Amino acid sequence: MSVSLTVEGGPCRGVDRREVTRRVRAMMKLLQLKEEELSIVLTRDNQIHELNRTYRGKDRPTDVLAFSMREGAHGALAGALLGDVIVSLETAERQARGRGVELLDEVTMLLAHGLLHLLGWDHQTAAEDRKMRAETARLCAAAAPARPRARASKRAGAPPLTENPSAPRPAQRRKKVASRARAGASPRRPSR
Repeated sequence: MSVSLTVEGGPCRGVDRREVTRRVRAMMKLLQLKEEELSIVLTRDNQIHELNRTYRGKDRPTDVLAFSMREGAHGALAGALLGDVIVSLETAERQARGRGVELLDEVTMLLAHGLLHLLGWDHQTAAEDRKMRAETARLCAAAAPARPRARASKRAGAPPLTENPSAPRPAQRRKKVASRARAGASPRRPSR
């Protein structure tokens, strides 16, 4: 599989190019796209606005556009070329803030959505929309970085070092200290 990533319109804060490529490769692997080639363009609102107006007749920016190389009269000649997925970083940033997620996660979701469009998925009906949202979520889960595992102790065979779930949290400790102070007890720990 081959992934080409281009960033237009200046640097993209909050989006690591290597991580975007890694996530797209993970999605392509899940979809069993072993030989396919994909082009990704991260751009700005003004550039995606122009593309949206020219190719879709919609005179406004959008978050993601997908241009399949496998459609149309020459689609059979595309070979391994899937097409282009174009994401507006400015729109993605607004949407990420609105949803309370990291920009990289929003870009990942938009890339998954665009990739599915390249493979023929659509969301014209409510049923199609539900299926596409579920598949997008599945792709994003596969693309998410692995959670760091708790470090194991140096002692062989020891269980991983994790926080004691029954230990009081800092906020709980402060409440206990405050209640002891109101009851006349000293807020300090007893000395040993």
